[in-house]
Amino acid sequence: MVIIGIVMMAYTGFNYVTTEKVVDFGPIQVNKEVNHPINWSPIVGIVLAVGGIVLIVSSKKKD
Repeated sequence: MVIIGIVMMAYTGFNYVTTEKVVDFGPIQVNKEVNHPINWSPIVGIVLAVGGIVLIVSSKKKD
């Protein structure tokens, strides 16, 4: 969780591209690349990192 939280703080999103067919007229095809952004708040990364640290500290107290 800590590593994922740090990565989510550093990178606040990513994009993925899909291809959509716009025109299909016999042998002629026109495709369009569509960009789909996925974004999240860096606060989510902070919460994950802190939660992971709390889990590590609480597991060490039991020993």
